[in-house]
Amino acid sequence: MEPLYQQTHKQVHEIQSQMGRLETADKQSLHLVENEIQARIEQIFSHLERLEILCSKEPTNKRQNAKLRVDQLKYDVQHLQSALRNFQHKRYAREQQERQREELLARTFTTNGTQKKILDIANMLGLSNTVMRLIEKRAFQDKYFMIGGMLLTCVLMFLVVQYLT
Repeated sequence: MEPLYQQTHKQVHEIQSQMGRLETADKQSLHLVENEIQARIEQIFSHLERLEILCSKEPTNKRQNAKLRVDQLKYDVQHLQSALRNFQHKRYAREQQERQREELLARTFTTNGTQKKILDIANMLGLSNTVMRLIEKRAFQDKYFMIGGMLLTCVLMFLVVQYLT
């Protein structure tokens, strides 16, 4: 039992050191490292099953100590497996965010094209050029009113915070 326990304990420590490699691995080798860690964890679980069987065959005075050591190894391996799953989940979420960001950046937002379409629709509806110019002028003025209102609100909030605190 002791050689198998030592070998399993050594493998647990090797996996712990490999978990550090996950953070520094590049994208190409990341999956290889993850798969290698997962394979080693599965191998350790099979060793732990054998160790549990061997624990029951130990003399009664050593059985309790052997069972505690195997349980500690099992706990460590479960912790490593949980850490690997958490890392994979974070990596997946990060990759999904990157894909969404790329999709957003790939979209083109043009106001000129939209404005031209609105003008075309207005011309089809029969609005005169004079009315269209008035609408554009009003939109231009409304933009300045909005900016002025935002600035006034910010100044008022600053003054309230300044004098009430």
